[in-house]
Amino acid sequence: MVSSTVEQSDKHYVDPFRFTGPASAAWKKLRANIASSKGASIIAESETYLYAEFSSGLFGFVDDVEFAIDEKAGVIHARSSSRLGIDDLGVNRKRIERIRYALLIG
Repeated sequence: MVSSTVEQSDKHYVDPFRFTGPASAAWKKLRANIASSKGASIIAESETYLYAEFSSGLFGFVDDVEFAIDEKAGVIHARSSSRLGIDDLGVNRKRIERIRYALLIG
């Protein structure tokens, strides 16, 4: 599990996604990235919140991934968590960092 809303000293902390420019553009870019991600299904969304499930290809494990935009702060908060098991072998952190990278270069 990783989250941008836990204390920075927590081992599960991950930086939120920072954006400049219109929040709507950042949100649209994030949504498009999630929608095109392998194994992802968007379950719920609004103008400020997105919940998706990511299924692994081999075993079909499902991870819950959430994003919430804070327009005033210029960030998108992220949380990614496995439904089963204690140790996710870094999968959730890698997913969030992969999405961050795609948003930066896209």
